[in-house]
Amino acid sequence: MTTLSFKTLDSLDPRGKKILLRADLNVPVRDGAITDLTRIERLAPTIRELADKGGRVIVVSHFDRPKGKPVPEMSLAPISEALAKTLGHSVAFVPDCLGDVAAKAVAAMADGDVVVLENTRFYPGEEKNDPDMSKTLASLADVYVNDAFSAAHRAHASTEGVAHHLPSFAGRLMEIELGALETALEAPERPVGAIIGGAKVSTKLDLLNNMIEKVDVLAVGGAMANTFLAANGLSIGTSLKEEEMLDTAKAILAKARERGCDLVLPVDVVVAAEFMAGAPTKIVPVTAIPEGWMALDVGPETVALLKSKLASLKTLVWNGPLGVFELPPFDEGTNAVAQEAARLTKEGKLKTVAGGGDTVSALRHAHVLHDMSYVSTAGGAFLEWLEGKILPGIQMLRAIGQEAAPL
Repeated sequence: MTTLSFKTLDSLDPRGKKILLRADLNVPVRDGAITDLTRIERLAPTIRELADKGGRVIVVSHFDRPKGKPVPEMSLAPISEALAKTLGHSVAFVPDCLGDVAAKAVAAMADGDVVVLENTRFYPGEEKNDPDMSKTLASLADVYVNDAFSAAHRAHASTEGVAHHLPSFAGRLMEIELGALETALEAPERPVGAIIGGAKVSTKLDLLNNMIEKVDVLAVGGAMANTFLAANGLSIGTSLKEEEMLDTAKAILAKARERGCDLVLPVDVVVAAEFMAGAPTKIVPVTAIPEGWMALDVGPETVALLKSKLASLKTLVWNGPLGVFELPPFDEGTNAVAQEAARLTKEGKLKTVAGGGDTVSALRHAHVLHDMSYVSTAGGAFLEWLEGKILPGIQMLRAIGQEAAPL
């Protein structure tokens, strides 16, 4: 792991201290049941460590988009129960995060206690980064710990504002996440490559431009590859493409050549006349996509090409699937390349850092989610980091956390 430019829990003696812990409890819920506990499970080690060492842990988080007002269905109450089960530790829920109710609950805490305050987004001041809300949250605690990398791209009261008022530290999940990302892009073992998939060049433009500056090999997949193929003058049938992005795609290709970045596009594709389960398919070179057919996955020659590229790399960053993996057989390309990356990782030949909502789902679908070096569950924050953007929550940890004396 690289040397991180902010303070971690190694610099903090939590005993007897009230610790405001910014977590991400924004877990997926369907019909009132949590469908994926990953974020809670990854948060648990930080809470356990702080509580076991005698800290008084005050957990704050957003959940969903209540738009600045209380919405009963978006309460953190049931999620606090799931947190307690995961921790194996009692967790008290406080139905407010500001005002007397929250203040009295915190004042009554003993060393080792854990409480979860109500959804920070029930207040309009959260997303507005209101200074008064930041001060009120800070007044509850002695120390601020940010363990929510997935919310660090938002300059909100609980992610950025509160760090102006308290000694600030990174939690263990934040430390691991940033260590993995810095290892992948800031000081990677070379050669380093990236696989970038997705539907639209327009949504990944900043990412593609930044990757060209950072990596030696850049493989483009998913529907966005169609736009690049069309920019190269190929006929792509009815494949999804962005006509208005053709000149941009040409500029990206030219920039890659100028920078000496090996930009890899599909050489063959799996096509179908209809996007539906059981539709007839063909494997064709990208130079021979039939009229009326659409590319929905990379073909076996492209898979072989990408495997050969992986064999030459020491570090890989992955964001986005190579095809429409949700609908077999258009998952085969992503599955095959993911499984090869996982094999090389398990053999110690490749460091793999992946992230983004579709990427996590695709790696899970390929049964390799736990075989990568690190898989981030932070969608927007992970993408903005890869784009080279400054994340407000991280900036505050670096600007203020590193100045704080050990407590």
